[in-house]
Amino acid sequence: MQLFFGVALAPKMRMITFFVIGLTVHVVFFISIFDIYFTSPLVHGMTPHSTPLEPPASRLVLVVADGLRADSLFTLLPNGSSRTPYLRSIIEDKGTWGVSHTRVPTESRPGHVALIAGFYEDVSAVAKGWKENPVEFDSVFNESRHTWCWGSPDILPMFAKGASGDHVYTHTYPAVEEDFASTDASKLDSWVFTQVKSFFKSAESNSTLKASLWEDKNVFFLHLLGIDTNGHAHRPMSQEYLDNIGLVDAGVAEVVSIIEDFFDNDGRTAYVFTSDHGMTNWGSHGAGHPSETLTPLVAWGAGVQKAKGVTEPQPYNDGFLQDWKLEHLRRVDVSQADIAPLMASLIGVPIPVNSVGVLPLLYLNNSERFMAESMYTNAIQVLEQFKMKMMQKKETTLSFLFTPYQLLTESKQAEFTQKARILIQLEKYEDAISLCQSLISRSLEGLVYYHTYDRFFLGCSVVLGFVGWTSYVVLVILKTHASLNRHPNLTKQIPGRNLARLCTCVAVVITLFLLIQRSPITYYIYCLLPIPVWYSVLKESGTLRDLIQTAPSLPLWKCLGYFVLVAFGIELLVVSFFHRAMLTVGLAVLSLWPFLSGLFGKAKSRSLSWLVGCLCLAAFPLMPVVGREPNIHLVTCAGLLALFTSACYLWSSRRRTPLPLGDRPQFVIQMLLVAVCAYVPSLTHSSLQQKQGLPLLNQIISWSTLASSIFVPLLSSTRLFHRLLSIFLSLTSTYLLLSTGSEALFPPVLSWLMFVWINIEQEALLAQGMSGRQELSTIDFSANIDITKIRQLKLDDIRRSYFFVFFIITAFFGTGNIASINSFDPASVYCFLTVFNPFIMGGLMMWKVIIPFIIVMCTFETIQVATQLSSRSLFLIVLVISDLMALHFFFMVQDYGSWLDIGTSISHYVIVMSMTIFLMLLSVVTHVLTSQRLVLWRQRKMHFL
Repeated sequence: MQLFFGVALAPKMRMITFFVIGLTVHVVFFISIFDIYFTSPLVHGMTPHSTPLEPPASRLVLVVADGLRADSLFTLLPNGSSRTPYLRSIIEDKGTWGVSHTRVPTESRPGHVALIAGFYEDVSAVAKGWKENPVEFDSVFNESRHTWCWGSPDILPMFAKGASGDHVYTHTYPAVEEDFASTDASKLDSWVFTQVKSFFKSAESNSTLKASLWEDKNVFFLHLLGIDTNGHAHRPMSQEYLDNIGLVDAGVAEVVSIIEDFFDNDGRTAYVFTSDHGMTNWGSHGAGHPSETLTPLVAWGAGVQKAKGVTEPQPYNDGFLQDWKLEHLRRVDVSQADIAPLMASLIGVPIPVNSVGVLPLLYLNNSERFMAESMYTNAIQVLEQFKMKMMQKKETTLSFLFTPYQLLTESKQAEFTQKARILIQLEKYEDAISLCQSLISRSLEGLVYYHTYDRFFLGCSVVLGFVGWTSYVVLVILKTHASLNRHPNLTKQIPGRNLARLCTCVAVVITLFLLIQRSPITYYIYCLLPIPVWYSVLKESGTLRDLIQTAPSLPLWKCLGYFVLVAFGIELLVVSFFHRAMLTVGLAVLSLWPFLSGLFGKAKSRSLSWLVGCLCLAAFPLMPVVGREPNIHLVTCAGLLALFTSACYLWSSRRRTPLPLGDRPQFVIQMLLVAVCAYVPSLTHSSLQQKQGLPLLNQIISWSTLASSIFVPLLSSTRLFHRLLSIFLSLTSTYLLLSTGSEALFPPVLSWLMFVWINIEQEALLAQGMSGRQELSTIDFSANIDITKIRQLKLDDIRRSYFFVFFIITAFFGTGNIASINSFDPASVYCFLTVFNPFIMGGLMMWKVIIPFIIVMCTFETIQVATQLSSRSLFLIVLVISDLMALHFFFMVQDYGSWLDIGTSISHYVIVMSMTIFLMLLSVVTHVLTSQRLVLWRQRKMHFL
């Protein structure tokens, strides 16, 4: 063990080894958040339970209008009529209505899983594009005798794959039909209605199919995607979206008529009409805005309570009843998962075993005994999950450490179930229902308790490792670069052999403990990782003693001032993740740096340029993240600004260093490509507005530009300025193609500020009395990276590192918020494709987010080269700053209670950790590329900046 630690974490180890180990540690920290918070909530092995009484319906028709908002269905037209006259008549006469409250993430797959399976899906399913089953689950379709489905190929197959046997039949249209540039996306819904009508017509002459249809416990599922597609393409307030709602209403009326005729109006068909999620005014969904989480629910037919008039005020204070002119009809709101037990109860199939829904009794029109028995079945079904979860946790926990959920011990479980059974036998149905509802509530709380049972323990292990790693990095910085007073009698460290033995004993004890508890393999990693990390910290305890010994000689006010500045700077970065306007505050403060540091008197023009650049960039975080209407004219203006800025750069450098002849054609071509890419979005969106589809030439130009943007800069000169300009032009071309409005102006403004930053940092070095400044256009990467000239870190380098982290955060959040799912606007990728493809679209959007990030990264590397800073040592400071931010977010995750708040903090933690891992990878690559063994290769223009 001592040999391992001594080799792996010795202070004099090669920096490349340090970064590799640090990268491994951060990957573990990154994965831990998913293992702690994003584990599947499902348990298996439960027995399905169904109500022992005759169900009111023989068959169920489920209609899901994808992307339909509640207000879009219920709101009347200005003249007092309804755009959905059939469903409105159902609400006012034949059925029960309400609002179904969905949960984040408001996406199609988790929404349908909640509706049909009754549970809120593990968020990790997003890694599979919401298409494949991350885990097998039970559903109403699986419990039915037969289920026939029509609709999208993105939704239907998962329920067929998840079903046991071969009784779920799917009919889907080709995926290519899901085209945002379609002349009329409502054709998707028309296809479904046409298929359903053809299906029942063919059943008239097919005796086998007809016999199957007449059996009980059948389900017919109509998935209607047209509304969602039109909402993405044209916004929910568009005429296309609203007209599609009218088409769905007419289609539902026709399908109901056909089904009733087919079954001879036997009164044994139940209907449920709802939506998987809503949509924001700007045509996106995924987050928790009310327009996304409030969806309509209308149920009617066999076993469903008919419309009930009310005269007293209803218990809803959202104002919707008055807005929708429905205050005279009883409204019954449900959670989205409650719809699954409702459908199961109507046709008499077992409630899906993993359902966490609570049967909404106010939708049922049946005897009190049926309602009590149904609620009892629901309670037993949820209790079965609780028992299985408790048993699993009890089996993997030492008996003396196991803490059961006190509100539902085994004796209390038996008491609840026996009492409820007795109350039903005594025909005290209301009391039985109340008792069952209480049992369901406690069972659900207990499920959460056992699902999060190890969360605190794992969190403490990760935090211990995190704090240890950060402490070690700080000690490495101090030992390598701080001028500490060395006291031989005080630097005596803990004997390495004894420390290694102690750590070995601790590791053995932890391993045995985890083995006895049969813990997953990841638990070993989280619990054992802190041991080598803290071993290395304790091995460097002499450096800490030196620091403590030196501390009294430092000015107290100066130390406090630096501490306050560092704390304020870190907190500003953390708060900016939640409130983007804080970036504006930070940029305003940064704009004063040359004036406060005395640089203004020595570099007036550069100081003023820094001030103007910071203030211009500060305007972007104040702009809305979402909800902006496309403004393609601004994209064209951004292209012109990029060309003007590039021309200014070339003119300023030409006065001192002429552009090499070999680079002139490349820059001319790149600037022409910027001009073309500034025009392509305008041409594309004009074609889409005229419903002419995506022009093939535009698509070819877009994909060609994207592919070439990665490699073209490698063909330019290794002169620092020329390489930076080539990178800027190449990335700007792609960014313009992915823009729809003001965000296209962000890269030119950011690039201008980065250019000024490079120049002003050289002035800062002159102010410190260091070597003379070289012109950027004369510095060559291959000629100027000389390790022997690298200087040690100075106090001012902490500021440079902080500026870098701040600009990285600004690059991420300057024009959007990638932590919010509903910031995604499909219109941004229309120059590349219009057919729905979540992976390609998501990849293009991520590349758009990364482009400003790359610009800042290249700038920081340029500053390192131009000012002879140690990129490896400087990176240690950046690492400490980002780790402190990540640790802050990790603590925030522990404090939050609601899933929405937890999810936000987790997403921020993931962003910071991803940024840190990316920086570490880049540092490893940079270290390799700047080694003396690769000088010849670098001189051949293959240096990756």
